[in-house]
Amino acid sequence: MSFSQIERLRFSLAAFAALGTPAKIDGRLRESGVKGLSDLYHALQPGERKEVDDKAETLASRKIHVTLRSEDDYPESLLSKGRSSAPILYYWGNFSLLHSDGIGMCGSRSASTLGLKAAEECGIEVSARQMSVISGYAKGVDTATHLAALRSGGSTVVVLAEGFDHFRVKKDYREVFDPTKVVVVSQFSPSQPWLAYAAMARNKVIFGLGRALVVVEAGEKGGTLAAGEGALRMGRPVLVLNFGSDTPPGNKILLSNGGFPITSREQLGEILDRRPSPNKVTQPELPLG
Repeated sequence: MSFSQIERLRFSLAAFAALGTPAKIDGRLRESGVKGLSDLYHALQPGERKEVDDKAETLASRKIHVTLRSEDDYPESLLSKGRSSAPILYYWGNFSLLHSDGIGMCGSRSASTLGLKAAEECGIEVSARQMSVISGYAKGVDTATHLAALRSGGSTVVVLAEGFDHFRVKKDYREVFDPTKVVVVSQFSPSQPWLAYAAMARNKVIFGLGRALVVVEAGEKGGTLAAGEGALRMGRPVLVLNFGSDTPPGNKILLSNGGFPITSREQLGEILDRRPSPNKVTQPELPLG
């Protein structure tokens, strides 16, 4: 059964209203597909259905669309045998980027000068190989990598840690924010504000979409370290910047747990030239040329 975009928007909103959690929504989609969400929509009270219809129209007017994990256009790299943390993905921009090669990148919001410079260089290396930078939308490393990609003619996937109601193009991006070179995605209900647990869940989409995850600068605890550890558990290649004596504590932890050390921009480029397999489990098997 085929559904229009406005119907899918309505059904997704009904799913959040009726089921609430990604695990429950994922279970419904696995059990009965989009038809299961359609049934939730039609079971709403008239007033609730009117709210959902109005919200769906607002999202559509902003050119925000949705894909559901049971549909053919859902990114295959996010599919797994276990439960999905992102059974619903809202998006704005160039949707094809979710099906193209990309590299996840993460790092501190309060990155050092060295970290920001390294993030910029990594973004340029990724873009030079026609691969997208995949990162969050925070200040620091996220911003540095996205801007490096866009300024060098590349593309980016912006993964939000909140719903689309809270998304605006930030000042730093305005001159280079080209909808043909950017896709913005959110796995959350449009009204959800930024929450710490949501940022952690968002990281699974960043390293899930990417062929590898580059960790620029991680603290001894926090979201960047958790992202690296999650990617390692998933079997994604985790490329960890090694700054010698200036290597951040979280980077050292990831290196000791199996992350692959990257000591130069050139070394990162050599690995990217061979397109690291997203299913590599043993980090030292990454090609070095």
